Amino acid sequence: MKSVATTVVTAADAAGRFPSQNDLEAVQGNIQRAAARLEAAEKLAEGLDKVTKEAGDACFSKYPYLKQAGEAGENQTKVDKCYRDIAHYLRLINYCLVVGGTGPLDEWGIAGAREVYRTLRLPTAAYVEALTFTRDRACSPRDMSPQALNEFKSYLDYAINALS
Repeated sequence: MKSVATTVVTAADAAGRFPSQNDLEAVQGNIQRAAARLEAAEKLAEGLDKVTKEAGDACFSKYPYLKQAGEAGENQTKVDKCYRDIAHYLRLINYCLVVGGTGPLDEWGIAGAREVYRTLRLPTAAYVEALTFTRDRACSPRDMSPQALNEFKSYLDYAINALS
């Protein structure tokens, strides 16, 4: 799984060298932010159901047509699947917070997602809206410390940009 540490080691190994000072500083910075990332991961895990529900509700509120016949949320089963997918992205963000890198999102959430959504005629804009709502609603100190919130929002931004 890709993290800052594995990326640095892989790049150095591919170049047949030891990690550079800049490489080591990147790893050190990642380690220094670990406590904030783990706090964010814990808070997200504790509130996953609530965050998912709020994000999904915001999405269906912005795009009410999605509940019309022939659309992604035309019946309760499909609506439930939309909420499941939002929870899946949030869980992957949680994993990114734990490992300190985008590997889980890259490997399990983004690779091929656009093609799957296009094939199934599912709009990525809905997921972008749900993640954007989550990013914009999250605040400190209500939800987590400023440092943890910064880490959380950085992975939300990463997912938003990848799905946009």
